[in-house]
Amino acid sequence: MADFLAALGLVLVVEGLVYGGFPALAKRLASEVLATPESALRVAGLAAIAIGVGVVWMVRG
Repeated sequence: MADFLAALGLVLVVEGLVYGGFPALAKRLASEVLATPESALRVAGLAAIAIGVGVVWMVRG
């Protein structure tokens, strides 16, 4: 459970860096996401999941 909370905290740090440090970039990225087809977003999301699981597996293994 501690690992999950640490990971959640790191996600919040990264999100905070984008929104707090570069708000104009965050707005531009949000508008580009709206223009991106759902299939491309789905593939990118699944790839991010696979890479994340791989990183966790390598670190914890």
